[in-house]
Amino acid sequence: MDIETKNDLIEEILAAWKDRIGDDYLGYRGHVYRMFNFCLALHSCTEEEKTKLAIAACFHDLGLWSAHTADYIPPSVSEVKRYLSETGQQEWSEEIGLMVEMHHKVRTYKTDRYPLVELFRRGDLVDFSLGFFKFGIPPAYVSEVKKAIPNKGFHRFLIKGAREWFAKHPFSPPPFMKW
Repeated sequence: MDIETKNDLIEEILAAWKDRIGDDYLGYRGHVYRMFNFCLALHSCTEEEKTKLAIAACFHDLGLWSAHTADYIPPSVSEVKRYLSETGQQEWSEEIGLMVEMHHKVRTYKTDRYPLVELFRRGDLVDFSLGFFKFGIPPAYVSEVKKAIPNKGFHRFLIKGAREWFAKHPFSPPPFMKW
């Protein structure tokens, strides 16, 4: 399996957010690319599916920076739907909106209509878990992706946010978690 380290659409979308993401940009960019590659490893995608995955990957956590909140999923969904409308791709809004909205669902997302939603959830979880969850992706490939696309502090950023959340809400799951 090849590792995609540069994708024109991902670069274009993320470039528009670089200043807003600030110091976390390289870490987030790496996360986007790693999860994108894990999605591609889980399913042989058409070009249209790759485009949808690239868009969802770019926007799935952007609410952290656009709304500065731990409840970042709704703003992330709003941002991706705005982008799709502005680029004339609003027919994908429901599907890509669900990909973003459900990417932290704890249980499997079951739908025949939009199989990319579950694929995307799994791809994100492979990276979020540092490869603990693989969903059948060969361990060597996970290691190769992690080596080719360095973390650049992304998981440190996540741990810091989790620590802040649980310090204030020790008995409540973060609002972005879905059961």
